Amino acid sequence: MKPLIRVSATDAAALRPALADALAGGPAVWPVPDGEPATAEAAVAREVEDDIALVVETSGSTDAPKRVLLAADALEASADATHDALGSTGQWLLALPGHYIAGAQVLVRGILAGTETVVLSPGSFDPAAFAAASARLDARVPRYTSLVPAQLARLLDAAERDAFVGAAARSFDAILVGGQALAPALAARAADAGLAIVRTYGSSETAGGCVYDGRPLDGVAVRIVDPSPETGRGEVQLAGPMLASGYLDDPARTAAAFTTDARGRRWYRTGDLGDLSPDGVLRITGRADDVIISGGVKVSLGEVERAVRAVAGFAEAVVLPVADAEWGERAVVVVERTDAAASVIRDDLAAATDGAGLPPAGRPVRLVVIERMPHLASGKPDRRALAALLANEGRPAERGAGS
Repeated sequence: MKPLIRVSATDAAALRPALADALAGGPAVWPVPDGEPATAEAAVAREVEDDIALVVETSGSTDAPKRVLLAADALEASADATHDALGSTGQWLLALPGHYIAGAQVLVRGILAGTETVVLSPGSFDPAAFAAASARLDARVPRYTSLVPAQLARLLDAAERDAFVGAAARSFDAILVGGQALAPALAARAADAGLAIVRTYGSSETAGGCVYDGRPLDGVAVRIVDPSPETGRGEVQLAGPMLASGYLDDPARTAAAFTTDARGRRWYRTGDLGDLSPDGVLRITGRADDVIISGGVKVSLGEVERAVRAVAGFAEAVVLPVADAEWGERAVVVVERTDAAASVIRDDLAAATDGAGLPPAGRPVRLVVIERMPHLASGKPDRRALAALLANEGRPAERGAGS
């Protein structure tokens, strides 16, 4: 056993050498955001197994916090596979919090590549600061960064106004985009702007992204469990050397999330629904826990959300369930107020879902326009906050059919 030390996630000058030491066999690192309250549980000195290098605390929009245990071998396997997929090691710009796996892996990749990681100042993402930081990268080696879709959208907005920001964005050999689904409209904007976008899929439990543009990285296996006979969609499970060892002090959750097959191979149960094309490209269609029963019909809210986000002005929309006396549950669309969103009526969104091949039960029954979309620190929409907003009787103005 060895110590587990807590390090400020925003202090890259301390976090990077601590991670380097952990990868070399030193104390494991638990990056924490500044200002996090030192609860009695968090303040207790901890020890972990000798192979563990990193603990990442993660809490999705619905789950209680999980503390993911990542071995040095898993982190290194993930970083090596990433560099192989990109064609070379290079220099990285860190624009994500270090207490999330995507941010920590940017530092790990730089450590293993032997290059100095350029760090964007903590705080709200500023495209101008991002562009200025990119100028500090060595032009003689490939340059990489990792963003969430919300950051990419801000970068593209700024690039349209500022040629320097646009040139900086185009200077990257690859911009990894993950953390949540990348809306097709946003991906198209990035392509039109000349950005080298790579869509990534993965989680803390897989040491970060392990499927790039739908294709598994070297050493990664994907399987679809219990696929539907009609659609071929089922639960996505992943295997490979990048898998986490489990969860800190939570054997029950570890046993539920990780399984071992008859050949002794460990698999991670992602909880995501998806399918594989005949040539092996993975497509994620939603969450298993996002399936509702509406009028006796199973409806994937992820599928509804994907169709809605294809409508102009709705690239960042969120689809949530609400109780319905007649149908049981129905889908509601929440979107941040924009000129484009203001011009769309609910029937437009219903037509979009029909065009995507969804059943009538998948039609959104309400469109809620809010002034600002709440986000988690990871950049993902805060679905808990939105669900509370919908449950509030004093919710914002709604627009129904025909409005």
